[in-house]
Amino acid sequence: MSDSNDVRETGTETGDAVPDPLKLSDFLCFAVYSANHAFNRVYKPMLDRLGLTYPQYVVMVALWEGDGLTVGQIGERVLLETNTLTPLLKRMEAAGLVRRARCSHDERQVRVVLTDKGRALRGEAARVPREMGLCLERDSATLERLTNELTCLRNGLLSRVK
Repeated sequence: MSDSNDVRETGTETGDAVPDPLKLSDFLCFAVYSANHAFNRVYKPMLDRLGLTYPQYVVMVALWEGDGLTVGQIGERVLLETNTLTPLLKRMEAAGLVRRARCSHDERQVRVVLTDKGRALRGEAARVPREMGLCLERDSATLERLTNELTCLRNGLLSRVK
């Protein structure tokens, strides 16, 4: 018969070890978190050449996809709240990349439009995804699968907090 200490230490009467639930290397969330830090470190020199931070870069990408979005529409696309976007957009406007204007039909909405300088930056920015792709050392099918998996994971998590 097994001693109660054996059960507590191993987790079973057969002596099989129970995995530690607080092992950092087993945390999916830590793998995503630390991968995000790695992405930021690799992106930084690429984005520094453009004069953009990563949040500014994703806002610019959203605007290159569809110029003239409202602040709310940008927030939905890049998953940032208005109180985070507003100061970011002010800095982008000061840099001459965008222009913000209240909508004439609804003064509560602010529309963001690319300036000539902002539109011209797209050509330089088009190199960034290629450069990042080379750093990732994965084929396009693997990257697409990872992107889809992470998007599904993110959407599932977000559905629990809304």
